[in-house]
Amino acid sequence: MRLLLAEDNRELAHWLEKALANTGFAVDCVSDGLAADHLLQNESYAVAVLDIEMPRLSGLEVLARLRRRGQAVPVLLLTAHGSVADRVKGLNEGADDYLPKPFELSELEARLRALVRRSEGQVQEAQRLGELIFHDAGYFELQGKPLALTPREHALLTVLMFRRRRPVSRQQLFEQVFSLSDDVSPESIEIYIHRLRKKLLASNVQITTLRGLGYVLECSDELVAP
Repeated sequence: MRLLLAEDNRELAHWLEKALANTGFAVDCVSDGLAADHLLQNESYAVAVLDIEMPRLSGLEVLARLRRRGQAVPVLLLTAHGSVADRVKGLNEGADDYLPKPFELSELEARLRALVRRSEGQVQEAQRLGELIFHDAGYFELQGKPLALTPREHALLTVLMFRRRRPVSRQQLFEQVFSLSDDVSPESIEIYIHRLRKKLLASNVQITTLRGLGYVLECSDELVAP
């Protein structure tokens, strides 16, 4: 899943970018509000993390612009100030969640996954398709055992899982799996699809190619002719 991180503390931003990438997010990182606003207008994100206090535009100003454009991207605000008044102001501007600094990475990751889950219309914590389960803790289980995945494989399978039984185009997958700093082409998606198919081979879950539409994650047990 592709994530926008707007944080002007370089050290914190670098640490978060690396840590979130290791959990399966494709992270685009900027250090000021104007750059964040530009990317939000021109790129597609599953979720955005905005620091409130940033140069050029504050996180609240970026959020206000985002909502005025009618964009429903889930937004989590980060701030060094944890007062109730600050929290209320952010939520009134259209933020979906709020996390005061300092925080634990595990809490940030859990909150981000919850935001993505809600934005995709998923309410239960564990996502299930046949013998495949995606736990809210951020890992996949296949046939009762943890499924070993690289960060890129994890990101791709997560997108397909949240949109299971629905086709997802190669371009959509590319936009959610790779960040702007990745020197790859949309054709790279086919390599990861091939790897995932091999790992799902002995199960009742499969990735089907729909010509002209993309890929769909589905359960073979459900594909019974009427």
